[in-house]
Amino acid sequence: MNNKQQHIILKTENLTIGYASKKVETIVASNINMALQRGQLIGLVGANGIGKSTFLRTLTNVQNKLSGSVFLNKQNLDTFTQIDLAKTMSLVLTEKIASKNLSVFELVSLGRQPYTNWVGNLSETDLEVVSRALKQTNIETLKDKKCFELSDGQLQKVMIARALAQDTDLIILDEPTTHLDMYHKAYILKLLQKLVKETNKTILFSSHEIDLAIQLCDTMVVMTHNSVITDTPCNLISEGVFDTLFPKDLITFNNQTGSFRINK
Repeated sequence: MNNKQQHIILKTENLTIGYASKKVETIVASNINMALQRGQLIGLVGANGIGKSTFLRTLTNVQNKLSGSVFLNKQNLDTFTQIDLAKTMSLVLTEKIASKNLSVFELVSLGRQPYTNWVGNLSETDLEVVSRALKQTNIETLKDKKCFELSDGQLQKVMIARALAQDTDLIILDEPTTHLDMYHKAYILKLLQKLVKETNKTILFSSHEIDLAIQLCDTMVVMTHNSVITDTPCNLISEGVFDTLFPKDLITFNNQTGSFRINK
């Protein structure tokens, strides 16, 4: 048990997420308690509009929490400087990149910003890390292409490579398979699984591809209207958690096959 505790990379205690203005506080989810371990692929799933993006933005300090605590490598997230946080956690959002005129190599190299000098010059070590990230994501042949020349699937691999080049313990991705066809959805998630095994990094991603996440993830975080539950896919299936995600009039979860089916 103590050994497990030593490998917890991200932890929340009584976390409440949502939005606050001067007059009103809108709670999206409350009393979130979870502990995510190093070297795992972790899928965050739930119905549309349940608050997955809000949750990830809160975990990464992009959005303020309403109450509670988030710990990264046992350190309270509130105490991190921006540069220290960038060396510990990397983030891949769904927003389009600012300039697609960058080459693939240039975009992946931006992952080294927390480590470069104020001029932004890349050292030999930086170049080695970028080269390794390109190789790990199988995009070495694309390095001289401009980003506007890439397909959505290729661009997603570039964004993952940039996160790898940032060389953090934790990589968080918000909907990495959006706009991709079924083959490329599976390809990207299999790539994330491979990277976890090769690098021992922790990768947390949100997704609507619940069936794929069940097959590939070590741990899953399931957001429902009542709670946020963290466990292995097998335990979540046996506890009937997935069957509570959607109204049963149209779709149900089959515990035997571990997948959703449309009711006839």
